[in-house]
Amino acid sequence: MSKKRLIAETGAGQHGVATATAAAVLGMECTVYMGARDMQRQRLNVFRMQMLGAEVKEVNKGSATLKDATNEAFRDFIQSFEYSHMLIGSVVGPHPYPMMVRDFQSIIGQEVKEQFKSLEGRLPSHILACVGGGSNAMGIFYPFLNEAVELIGVEAGGRGISPGEHCATLARGDDGVLHGALSRLLQDENGQVLDTHSISAGLDYPGVGPEHAYLRASGRVNYVNVSDEEAVNAFLKLSAYEGIIPALESAHAVAYALKIAPKLPAGSSLVINLSGRGDKDTEEVLRYLQLRREVL
Repeated sequence: MSKKRLIAETGAGQHGVATATAAAVLGMECTVYMGARDMQRQRLNVFRMQMLGAEVKEVNKGSATLKDATNEAFRDFIQSFEYSHMLIGSVVGPHPYPMMVRDFQSIIGQEVKEQFKSLEGRLPSHILACVGGGSNAMGIFYPFLNEAVELIGVEAGGRGISPGEHCATLARGDDGVLHGALSRLLQDENGQVLDTHSISAGLDYPGVGPEHAYLRASGRVNYVNVSDEEAVNAFLKLSAYEGIIPALESAHAVAYALKIAPKLPAGSSLVINLSGRGDKDTEEVLRYLQLRREVL
């Protein structure tokens, strides 16, 4: 493509680290846009990107989260496309990005299908994954869309249902256009994008991938949401019981699994997609617990 520079947006920092890694391996320049608020709560991944040689640009506009970082990344790309290429970290944005990311991420679902059949001789009854923009969920759902498996996407319910207190786009959003795609969007009566909140930086986004909006409308996937408190409790439980510290994003899916598992018929099997490690989130969880006066 004759490009010498990579551009990326990032919320939790995982996509930014991946892009910075690729740039380092290929000897390319790399600029990663990240909201100021996300940089504060994901300092470990910011340092990782900087160690890999990337320029991490702090975005202070708007809510200073993923939406605003994506805005700035697109602005940069429009001005520098002759020598830059933009990598989008979720199934959002204009065509062909949602399709490309879905297809790349679908290796997750393909491997789950093969491994579960090998271990159990059947497919799981339920698959759960967190949904912000929705890349990890789409990656695991896509190979199962034509199978008799219940698919559940878990959004960030944040602190409550009031505007600005959550990121439950599919549950409480309307049709709208954001970052070049028609999908579901958290917006006011004038079509202005609303601020959002989630303890999880990777889910703190007012839109969702357009294919998720389609799957909701068609009824193929059930979308639910859990609160910050439920996600943190799941984060702590999985860490204590299994020795697995999940990303706060993934902890939302774990939280909903804990809700439904006791009610499922005998013989049911759940797969929970863990989209990342939680070492990046430990400071944020500690701050949350201190506010609750529940320091471990």
